[in-house]
Amino acid sequence: MHKLATLTTLTALSLGVFHSAAATELTVSTWAGPNHGVNTIVWPTWASWVEEATEGRVSVNVVHDMGPPNAQMELIADGVADVTWLFHGLMPGRFELTKLPELPTFEDFSSEAASVAYWRTHNEYFADAGEHRGVEVIGVGVHGPGSMFLNQSIGSLDDLRGKRVRIGGGVMGDISSALALTGVALPPASTYEAATQGVIDGAMLTLEGLRSFRLAEVLPYTVQMPGGFYRGSFSLVMNPDTWASLSEEDREAIESVSGEKLSRLFGYMMDVVDVRGIEFAEQRGNTFVELPAEEIERFQQMAADLPGEWMEAAGAKGVDGEAAHTYFFEQLDAAQGEEGLSAEDVIDPEA
Repeated sequence: MHKLATLTTLTALSLGVFHSAAATELTVSTWAGPNHGVNTIVWPTWASWVEEATEGRVSVNVVHDMGPPNAQMELIADGVADVTWLFHGLMPGRFELTKLPELPTFEDFSSEAASVAYWRTHNEYFADAGEHRGVEVIGVGVHGPGSMFLNQSIGSLDDLRGKRVRIGGGVMGDISSALALTGVALPPASTYEAATQGVIDGAMLTLEGLRSFRLAEVLPYTVQMPGGFYRGSFSLVMNPDTWASLSEEDREAIESVSGEKLSRLFGYMMDVVDVRGIEFAEQRGNTFVELPAEEIERFQQMAADLPGEWMEAAGAKGVDGEAAHTYFFEQLDAAQGEEGLSAEDVIDPEA
């Protein structure tokens, strides 16, 4: 009996070691500061979802500063890390279809609804176009209304002419040209230093940047446009070899907490951190500039050709741009009427 008990114990220990060895850890490469919402809300929540869905067979390890934002796609394609998040505007020349959710709309809607609509549109129209070749797309996202942070106030769009303003690519570049800005290409994390040193007069970013990149401390004037001067397009991607190495059971489990659900989470995060960015700026006495109605109308005229130009670029990639554009806004309307995430559904240390 003693020998049998010993054998049973050794067998159990051996199985435990085998189970531990068989477990998979996904390495997430992340950029932006540790206090950015993608690092405090999105990755911790998704990690929890993945571990629960796979019953602990797959875990997630988030690693900071594995490479600059514009190198993340290459890091994943080369297998240096397993998962990351991309801002498409930082990789000019490759991404055109992803500009759809970035176009100015002059309408207010949540980033959560936009991200859900974007995921559905990606699956329906963009997935086979090859812009994400080399990686597996597991989610997409749209940030909130793009604003302009400045070191001086303005009274009209003409006051922006020639100002050196940080841009990040994508539709931001088109808007910068329309406004006759001197665009300075910079990653978000470099914007604070550039503003401090007088290299730039302002920056185009979403409202969360007031806090997450501390821009409220150096650029005290925020100019907003109804619906935003632009939006920002992101994707969350995985190395295809990593994806293929997972069991079918674990792939199905991860799919159940990725895709539209992960996209919704990303958009929810953006909505939350935009509010916190505004609060952070207001606490520091920042000024939020409202442009006169005639200036808003002027900007609408400046941006009027952008949807048509995007449709033409989409057609060159074999995508029916008009149909995709219509579908995106149909799904946006639908998503805004759906039940969204709440603070109880996510990991958020500030909630």
